[in-house]
Parts: sequence; structure tokens; C-alpha cells
Amino acid sequence: MKEAIIVAAQFLLSISLLVVLHEAGHFLMAKLFKTKVEKFYLFFNPKFSLFKKKIGETEYGIGWLPLGGYVKIAGMIDESMDKEFLNSEPKPWEFRSKPAWQRLLIMLGGVIVNILLAIFIYIMIAFTWGEKRIPLNSLPDGIWMQSPVLKEAGFRTGDHIIALDGKPVQYMSDLVGSPNVPLLTAKQVTVVRGGDTLQIDMPKDLINQLIESKQKKGLIDLRLPFVIDKMAKQSPNAGVDLRKGDRVVAIAGQPVKYMDQVIDYLEAHPGTDVEIQIVRDGDTLTRNVHISEEGKLGVMLAAPDMETLQKQGFLRVEYHRYGFFQSIGKGFQRMWKTLTGYIDQIKMIFNPSTGAYKGVGGFMTIAKIFPKTWNWLAFWEITAFLSIMLAVLNVLPIPALDGGHAMFTVYEMITGHKPSDKFLEKAQLVGFFILLALLLYANGNDLIRLFGK
Repeated sequence: MKEAIIVAAQFLLSISLLVVLHEAGHFLMAKLFKTKVEKFYLFFNPKFSLFKKKIGETEYGIGWLPLGGYVKIAGMIDESMDKEFLNSEPKPWEFRSKPAWQRLLIMLGGVIVNILLAIFIYIMIAFTWGEKRIPLNSLPDGIWMQSPVLKEAGFRTGDHIIALDGKPVQYMSDLVGSPNVPLLTAKQVTVVRGGDTLQIDMPKDLINQLIESKQKKGLIDLRLPFVIDKMAKQSPNAGVDLRKGDRVVAIAGQPVKYMDQVIDYLEAHPGTDVEIQIVRDGDTLTRNVHISEEGKLGVMLAAPDMETLQKQGFLRVEYHRYGFFQSIGKGFQRMWKTLTGYIDQIKMIFNPSTGAYKGVGGFMTIAKIFPKTWNWLAFWEITAFLSIMLAVLNVLPIPALDGGHAMFTVYEMITGHKPSDKFLEKAQLVGFFILLALLLYANGNDLIRLFGK
């Protein structure tokens, strides 16, 4: 329960911050061009508001329906579908009276703020926390291929990944950065296996295969030792002398260095007894254990200690600290990398052959990105990603979104002909139903996954 509250709190704080700043972008652009803003709301307020206060010409408030937020700009056909102003002549302070280029900037104000916010967050992350990365060439025995789907595609545990689509990769985060996963959007992966260089073509429907497999394992991971933290509840080995920090180094007489080797053996020998060797405080000890019918020892594994793993030769961690001006460059670089990565994901979603649309999720999917313990670094990294996501989704050319409004305005600027108010009204209505359908689909996927049907 505590973990769920922490996740929900991070999600609500992040989304509220992003919505307020996005709408502030529209608000500030409108004010810059002397356009009246009638309302500024966090969340929607059909029928009533949780809070509202009028300051000057603008009503500020908090709605009860947490599906975003809005600013109501005078003289603009928006999601409120307020059309009363159409019965009167345009006023100088109305949106419809402004030149096309000003209306375009007002519409894109939220997106601009989202991009600038992501850059600012990434700058401050680089300046405050620096960067911690694991070089792929520091992994002596390659990567753990956890996913059966990747194995079917031709990958093997122990492969050294050196390039995605011909572009060299240096760090683990280049493969499975969070929340972007570059490995999933690559078309071809270059690996080194046993001294040979191989090209593996990624299945076009890789995402679909991963979804259909309903696997609980991850995609790929570091090859780490099997180190015990504590006994799980109702462990089949509750009476065995296994302690925190014990590292399994042999099973059934065969040396094992990595967790994946231990797990593979356990899963292949369910319901049997086996002798294992552990290292404890420098001593090697033998223990007889029982493997459950699920292929487990009934122990919880210790979180990796990077300093210890470096000393033991499992990997190397590079720490980078950045000055303020270096952080600026790093912020722009990371924003661009995240933006292009997310656009690649969007392309896959709109390509039915990939099956990626099946993985689209709603609010629960987004909330699950946040960690179960409060971590400010993770919070700001996810918030920066969501800010970019919000910017990309809002420029999609769907009426009712910023991108839809911008599309019609650009058409006007190119042709010199402004779409009629009647047309814009109907387009807004169509866009509203499209967004409603997408919202129901995404959150419906969440519910289906939640109940396992």
C-alpha cells in the first residue's frame, strides 16, 4: 500500500507540473500578443470546480477530472465548444483577430515550454548528479539475454552488442535507457560472439511478439553474480544455513559465475535436491538445497553493489561530473536523443505490422514508470521524458490537439485562405471523439493487462 501511494504521489506531482507549465506556455504567448485568456485550469471542471478564483480578466482554478488541463482563450474554438462569440464581430483582444503567425505561436506555446522544460531538467540533472554509465566493453562475458523472444531472434547470452543500425554503442544505457529502449526500435543489431561479428535482423513485429509472449522476464540485463539477500516467505530452504551476502559459485559440481547460469539450472531441474557451493566472508561452503516446483530456491537476491562488482571484475562504472556550461550542452544533447527515440516509438505504434499499438497504455502504464521508493533523480528523469512525450503527442495533426490547430493555421499561412469557423467547429468535434477513442483504448489496455485477460 505504501509503495502504491509513493508511485501515485510521484505520478500526480509530475503530471500536475507538466500540465500547469504546458498551459502556461499558451497563456504567456496569448498575453504576449495581448489576447484575452478567460480561464486557466489544472484538470477539467465539468459542472463544478474544486477551486476557482478570478484575478483580473482570468479565472484560475482546479477541476475534479484529472485528465489534463486547459486555458480558454477568447475568440477561439476549443474543447469547451463555446460558440457564443461567433455571433458578434471579432474584438481586437480575441484570438480570431490576431495574425496567423501569432495564432500559430499561441497554439505551439505549450509544446515550446515542454521542450524547454525537458532541456532545463536535463541540464540540472547533469549539473547536480552528473552521469554514471557502464561501458559495454567492461563486461567480460557479454550481456544476459533474458527475453525468449530475443533468443528466438538469434541472440545468445554472452553476446557483445557493438552497434544498432550500424551506429556504434558504448554504454548499457545506449541499449536499454530509461524510459526509452533503443534496442526495441533498432532494425539491425551487430554483435560479437566467440570472436565472430554477426548481424542480427530484428523481427519487424518484435514488439508484438513481446506482448503476445506475456513474459515476466526483462529484455536484457547485466550478467551479475547470484548473491543472496534473505529468505523469501515459505521458502523450501527455510532451514538451510543461507545468509545475506552468500554468493553461489557452483551448483551440482559445476562452477557458476553468473546469476543467469544459476537460474537456467534451477528452471531446468524443478522439484529436485542439489548441492551448491557458496562463498561467505572468503570461505567456500557447501549446502544441500531443494529446488521448488517453480524452479526457485526461495531466496531474495541482493541489490547489486557497483563498487564491489567493480572490484570483483564483473563490470566498470564511469562517473562523469559536469560544470554548469558543460551541463548545458549535455542537456540539449540528451533532450534530442530522447526526442528522436520517442518519435521512433511513435512511428512503430502507427505501423500496424509492428504490433506496437497493442502495447499502448494509459495512466496506469505511465504511473508504473515511477519507482516504488521516492527517488528525486528518477522523478526528474521521468518528468523530463513525459514532458517530451507531451510535446510530441500535442503536435500530432489531430483536431482538438495543438497540432491540429497549428495544421489549419499553417494551411492558412500557405494558401491565404482561413478555414471557416463552421469547419473548425466540426473539426474540433471530430478531434474530440478521436481523442476520446484513443483515451478509452489506452486505458482499456491497462485494465485488460491488470486483470490478465
